[in-house]
Formats: sequence, C-alpha cells, structure tokens
Amino acid sequence: MLDYPVILEAQPEGGFVVTFPDVPEAITQGEDEEEALLYAVDALETALSFYVDARKPLPVVSRAKRGQITVRPSALECAKLGVYQAMTEQGIKKAELARRLGWHMPQVDRLFDLRHASRLDQIEAAARALGRHIEVRVA
Repeated sequence: MLDYPVILEAQPEGGFVVTFPDVPEAITQGEDEEEALLYAVDALETALSFYVDARKPLPVVSRAKRGQITVRPSALECAKLGVYQAMTEQGIKKAELARRLGWHMPQVDRLFDLRHASRLDQIEAAARALGRHIEVRVA
C-alpha cells in the first residue's frame, strides 16, 4: 500500500501545512485540515512522479504512528505506481516492458505519466507482463 504518513501542522497565521516524512518533496497547505489533506494527495502524486521521471525507486512507506493520518495517491495512480514499483524491483527497463507488451515506447511512457488517464486494462496488461496482477477493492 502507498499510504504515506503525514504531519499536519497548524500555522500561527492560520491554515495548516502538510509534510510527508518519507517524501520530503511533497509539501502543501490549506485553509483548514480538510483542504490541506485534499491538496496533500496532489502534492504526493506530484512528488512521486519526480521519482518515476528520474527512474528512481519510490520512497519506502514508513509505519504510521498511532492516530497518525496517512494519504495515498488516487486509485489509478496507485495502480500505475504499483506497476512501476514492480518494474524497478525486477530491474526491468521501459524498453523491455514495451517489448513484452508489444507496445511502442510512447505508450509505456504514458502508462507511467501520473497525469495521463490510462485505461485500467492497460495497467493490468503491464502488471501481467511483470508476473503481477491488479487488485481493486472498496473498503
């Protein structure tokens, strides 16, 4: 799971700042807690996209302390990041994934673009090419 713990700090001048101990690049703020946490999802997705663009492993998720709030990317982004993580763990490059899928490189690039609305069946195909599968659940 990509449930990253956050630190939510009230600011003396008002509003709240959200930081991620595991993802120092992700920082945002909001007028109230709800808004700050809503913006935190976007900040996290943006920061994680830096890792994908740089072809670096995703930051390891630390265990949340009792009562600590966590934030995760949206479901589609979690699926994309899970495939990316499997690819990096296996030492597979984008070109090899493209070969396994019979895709052109721009298709693979779009798959890992967190701002691109990839189709779930494409993400599932990529997961299968890596010997993995996508699980979806509503909790």
